[in-house]
Amino acid sequence: MGPAVYLSTIDRKPERGPLRIGFTRVGGTVVALGSVSLLTDVSAEMVTAVLPLYFVLVLHLSPAAYGVVDGLYSGATVPLRLVGGFLADRLRRRKAVAATGYGLSAVAKLGLIGAGTSVTGLGAVIVADRAGKGLRTAPRDALITESTPEPLLGRAFGIHRAMDSAGAFAGPLVALGILTLVGTTSQAAFHSLFLTSFWIAVAGVLALVVFTRESVRPRDVKPGRALEVTPRAAAGLLRDRSLRRLLYAAGLLGLSTVGDGFVYLILMRRQDFAAGWFPLFAVGTNLAYLLLAGPLGALADRVGRKAMLLTGYGLLAAVYLLLITPFRGLPAACVILGLYGTFYAATDGVLMALAGPVLPRHLRTTGLACVQTVQAVAYLASSIAFGLAWANWGVSRAGAAAAVAVAVTIIVTVVVLPGRAQQPGDAR
Repeated sequence: MGPAVYLSTIDRKPERGPLRIGFTRVGGTVVALGSVSLLTDVSAEMVTAVLPLYFVLVLHLSPAAYGVVDGLYSGATVPLRLVGGFLADRLRRRKAVAATGYGLSAVAKLGLIGAGTSVTGLGAVIVADRAGKGLRTAPRDALITESTPEPLLGRAFGIHRAMDSAGAFAGPLVALGILTLVGTTSQAAFHSLFLTSFWIAVAGVLALVVFTRESVRPRDVKPGRALEVTPRAAAGLLRDRSLRRLLYAAGLLGLSTVGDGFVYLILMRRQDFAAGWFPLFAVGTNLAYLLLAGPLGALADRVGRKAMLLTGYGLLAAVYLLLITPFRGLPAACVILGLYGTFYAATDGVLMALAGPVLPRHLRTTGLACVQTVQAVAYLASSIAFGLAWANWGVSRAGAAAAVAVAVTIIVTVVVLPGRAQQPGDAR
């Protein structure tokens, strides 16, 4: 049964009926993986919450240079996304590949201590951390897809992303707490933070190994069919028109999304906030994400995942416009950060919930990695382009251009993504 058969589930509204809200309906694997992501994000956000501020205000990088750094921060995941996805399918050990990625990111936290103040060393450690993320993401999402009934995939990814966001919300607060206790003037204080981050990441790896179960039942493969996982078979996924459409949409959506760091830097400058507020911007965004990811994921299962995805990008266009309007002060910042977190809640897990059912089980991780890779490459290009636009046009014109790009992307995505339930064979 090829990918075309599974296109019948794209954007299909499940039968209406009582859907109990709670973790039990999506299974223990989703909750376990959510716990792993929660711990990992606490560890990661402890370190990364102030990096944009550090690069621009301390290292005095220009907006264009920061765009390159920010794009590479995401682009560093690209080489290992496809490798991790293919290996997980080839070895049929998605949990093991995911654990390797989580472990690599954990070890990178110790590298921060060894790197000291070397920009080159810090860059290498950041690349290693992001490579670990690239290696683990597709296998993790494949585990979620396989452990959840298709009508509940939006909810499952929403619950996972909500737990993930809880870690992203807590991370900067944990970092501020540690630095408040040990001080912020010595290198030893930051080494204490990095060491704490390492042990929290180790706890995440242990949670994955101990509590996560991997399904081995090929539910979507006919009896007697060989589960061939080869480079040729993986490349064959691209012959399916429906998957290509999904990849086109993922690329367009990635191209219209600028980095969080840019959003927070513009907010700080346009709203005249002191630099000390900067780490709290991520906290505000992640609070909205945490509260809404689960409900919006469940709503996407009811009203259609494509509709939810496009609604989220409409909110992103509103964020870009509000950043360059005279709307100022703390209320304006709260509205902007709330909308930004809602955008993530409406899009992040929903795209994966759209992609999972399209793919055959034995190549599902590879296919999810393809979608994520296209997004990451597009994001790299978007960050560089926005940095250049800011440097050459100014922040107002760059922000307006970003909003227009999102609007165009929404219109094109309506056409590119199929809007009706397709029958087997329609996609070819």
